[in-house]
Amino acid sequence: MSKPSVIALIREGKVPPDRRVVFTPQQCREILERFEVDVLVEESPIRCFLDDEYSNVGIQVSAERPEADIYLGVKEVPIDQLVPEKTYLFFSHTMKGQTYNRPLLRAILEKNICLIDYEALVDGRGKRVAAFGYYAGVVGAHNTLYAYGKRTGLIHLPRMKHLHDYAEARDFYESIDMPPIKIVVTGTGRVGKGAVRVLKDMGLEEVLPEAFLAAQDLPACCFTVLGAEHYVGRRDGELFVKDDFYARPSEFMSTFEPYTRIADVFINAILWKEEAPAFFTVDQMAQTAFRIRTIGDITCDIAPHSSVPSTIRPSSIQDPVYGFDPTTGLEAEAYYDHVIDVMAIDNLPSELPRDAATAFGAAILEYVLPDLIADRPSAMIERATITRAGQLTDRFRYLQEYVDGQS
Repeated sequence: MSKPSVIALIREGKVPPDRRVVFTPQQCREILERFEVDVLVEESPIRCFLDDEYSNVGIQVSAERPEADIYLGVKEVPIDQLVPEKTYLFFSHTMKGQTYNRPLLRAILEKNICLIDYEALVDGRGKRVAAFGYYAGVVGAHNTLYAYGKRTGLIHLPRMKHLHDYAEARDFYESIDMPPIKIVVTGTGRVGKGAVRVLKDMGLEEVLPEAFLAAQDLPACCFTVLGAEHYVGRRDGELFVKDDFYARPSEFMSTFEPYTRIADVFINAILWKEEAPAFFTVDQMAQTAFRIRTIGDITCDIAPHSSVPSTIRPSSIQDPVYGFDPTTGLEAEAYYDHVIDVMAIDNLPSELPRDAATAFGAAILEYVLPDLIADRPSAMIERATITRAGQLTDRFRYLQEYVDGQS
């Protein structure tokens, strides 16, 4: 790939549309001033930043897809909108061989497109350098408490999608009188940290898992955050070692059940492997001792291949909550006494697009763009490149059978 001179932000074409964008207007202006590249923007009626916000800081906005070396989007680009012989960055959702995107990857190969996937942009330790996970946690926690409020009538939250940004949400939280509530959060990464921020801004007090389980002298409104050592244990009874769990999760069993007898709300923000145990079973959910009635599954893996068996489908921004009847194992209308409410939106950051885009763009600008526009691609860019010149790269050669329709 020769050194690019023009990059372009493209209009999101996937349906339903996504309002996020890779760079904010101010970030585009910073690129112009710091790097020897031009930045163009394709007009968009749905983007969270208006076209005028870009043009007002000197960024050229085009009604048609501009001519550029590199195109940056967020979600998958519709096949009929792909420009041959170009470089694209977006979340392609092909790395796991997702059947629904097989035609997209085939088209990318046929059009000799260089595809770089954000999900594969990792540093030398394998840690992702840019992700929307933090704001998935923020919106997920908000929506979970929204669902709890709808069930109980004790909290009245607006939908996050109706707020301008998180600052407006935080201002609203100051007006809330939280009822007595106990929440258990699983996950200590970006997603979990986003969820914790919301709970603290709502005025809930964090307590240690041991204190939460003791259930004595707990604050009226509190939550606890569990790492893996708190919700799984070795099947053979040996001591827990985190590296062992991540390397061989099938050797572990769930120890989460005690929390289900105390918590009103469960927010799941882990990265789950299929070999790992689920937190609980449907049979356990049907027991009278199972206290949880609102589940926010930000992880959103779909049962039966999931850590939460009640996540039987994703919910949506338009319809964020469904009910799960543990006596039948089937979906039911939400907010009834015999069901457990499930919030499992799979594109949560889209509800807070300005904040999510600002954080994501800052990471891309700092950690990715300098390597992307260099004379030679860096090792990080190489690791994230799925296709080049009509071929899968060596790291993604395992996708060939998927492309051929053999897997």
